[in-house]
Amino acid sequence: MNITKILKISSILIGKNPLASAIFAGVIVSICLLGVMTPKTINADYIDATNASYVAKASNEARNVAKTIKVVITAYSSTPEETDDTPFITASGKSVGDGIIANNMLPFGTKIRIPKLYGNKIFIVEDRMASYKSNYHFDIWMAEKPLAMNFGIKTAEIEILKD
Repeated sequence: MNITKILKISSILIGKNPLASAIFAGVIVSICLLGVMTPKTINADYIDATNASYVAKASNEARNVAKTIKVVITAYSSTPEETDDTPFITASGKSVGDGIIANNMLPFGTKIRIPKLYGNKIFIVEDRMASYKSNYHFDIWMAEKPLAMNFGIKTAEIEILKD
């Protein structure tokens, strides 16, 4: 439904008051945009109960999960414009490498998984982000800037693993 139709319907419903009509249209458009921009949840993969070893493995992995949260995930590389003056050293003092992730909420050394994007791959929080970034924003280190740029912005659930 386009804006013109919404305005026509709202003017009929509200009368000839253009201010009330505009407010009504704004509310309808906001509701529509909210539905488009709200992250969608993904159903968990179906586990075939006849495959006992797979079920046992999934159960053991689930027991290692302390908490699951929905977050925003981006990527970065070791370029001067994306890091500080030591682009190959993380905030924890470790060298960058595959599996390094930055976040401002979790302590250094915290292990996480991002099942929707990386399956059972484990990432370790070893870096920090700019202070204005949300606690629910994670940044995956990548070896090359084009890889990080192509990753874009994703919303996914992460699993924070028990020690």
